[in-house]
Amino acid sequence: MATRVEKDSLGEMQVPADALYGAQTARAIANFPISGLRPHPTFVWATVEVKRAAAVVNRALGDLPPGTADAIVRACDEVLAGEHRDQFVVDVFQAGAGTSHNMNTNEVIANRAAELLGGRRGDKGLVHPNDHVNRGQSTNDVIPTAIRLCSLRQLRDLDAALARLADAFAAKGREFAGVLKSGRTHLQDAVPMRLGSELAAWARSVANSRARLDACVPQLAELGIGGNAIGSGVNTPPEFARRVSAELAAHTGLPVQSSPNLYERCQSTADFAQLSGSLRTLALELTRIVNDIRLLASGPATGIGEILLPPVQPGSSIMPGKVNPVMAEMLNMVCYHVIGADACVAMATQAGQLELNVMMPVIAHNLNTSLSYLTNAVSVFVTRCVELEWVDRGPHGEEIARHGLAADTEACAHFIERSTGLATLLNPAIGYDAAADVMKQARREKRSVREVVVDRGLMTAADFDALLERSVER
Repeated sequence: MATRVEKDSLGEMQVPADALYGAQTARAIANFPISGLRPHPTFVWATVEVKRAAAVVNRALGDLPPGTADAIVRACDEVLAGEHRDQFVVDVFQAGAGTSHNMNTNEVIANRAAELLGGRRGDKGLVHPNDHVNRGQSTNDVIPTAIRLCSLRQLRDLDAALARLADAFAAKGREFAGVLKSGRTHLQDAVPMRLGSELAAWARSVANSRARLDACVPQLAELGIGGNAIGSGVNTPPEFARRVSAELAAHTGLPVQSSPNLYERCQSTADFAQLSGSLRTLALELTRIVNDIRLLASGPATGIGEILLPPVQPGSSIMPGKVNPVMAEMLNMVCYHVIGADACVAMATQAGQLELNVMMPVIAHNLNTSLSYLTNAVSVFVTRCVELEWVDRGPHGEEIARHGLAADTEACAHFIERSTGLATLLNPAIGYDAAADVMKQARREKRSVREVVVDRGLMTAADFDALLERSVER
């Protein structure tokens, strides 16, 4: 590999001749061959947005020559458009606070800006990564600001996916409003309910999770950029913090503003823990819901089987005809990952010391992945499980068109007619003792409760059906 020689404060480093990054990045590559994971694309976007905004403000304040600032902005715009992404190469597990990633970004932007001015890569005379690209900034305010921008942008995508899921569940709730089934508590028979009520409750749970995530936005939107090394704003003009935040708001469309206390923004990562905790709560709710889906779809011959799921792929390499609830299983796994990531964010959050939390790179990585994995998983789950058009086969081989998650009305009717939970409904009508005798006879003779009640002359079939309908009116 052809190389060039670049220098940093520790001495000379060999850098690939065609690399846009420089000596500090090359040193970080050598120091941190840990996971093979590069920074999340949204984290690169956010960091470059900070560099662009700083260049715009520094030009306006007279702290950067217009030509230099314009070249930096043009280089940033190229990266924001998707170019040079292969140049952001530092492992996600790296030097504390994210200095390596920050310098990787500074070097890429500086070298590309120098080229735009007619210079060559590695020549810091035209555009310097520290003096020009990083002007008025420190890793300590750049990285947490980038995490906040990432989180706000990714939250928008996740919220859209969750809105789709809530709407899809709500639509299914309306579709299944007329399907009666047995409720279950302790995994045992409980009083009757509508299948639509079960789906509508899931829709409400997802909506509540959206609200918890939205509550994180105001704190995430207060930026610490301009606080520099510890929040004091050393080496930055008085207007720098406010104006960079305003530039970021204008260019990204995010509702960000400068924090009233830049020291706190350097010290605390509690806002990230709050977001991660809300993602964890979402993951817990989604896990509960998809586990219920797996239970209700279990079988088809030896399980509950009250709902049918689209068959999206064969389920076994050895059992012909087996189809598994793979979309629900996938969403389970993503949720487990998010729950584990939250534990890491929590530990990293409490690891802050005095004026800085040096664990920010691992916080960024876990928030980036949790937000993107949940967004993708929920979107795919809605598309491939809740809404997918598919063709089922009836008992005589006839084709039945299905729309996503479907109700097996025969299975629902079978279980509700035999549910011991019906005894609760019979109490007011025929008395506790008579209801107990009915349930015992129904279980003993393997008959439906309805049949036994009618045969014993305790109620007419019409009265029983009316009682059942009244019990689930709400």
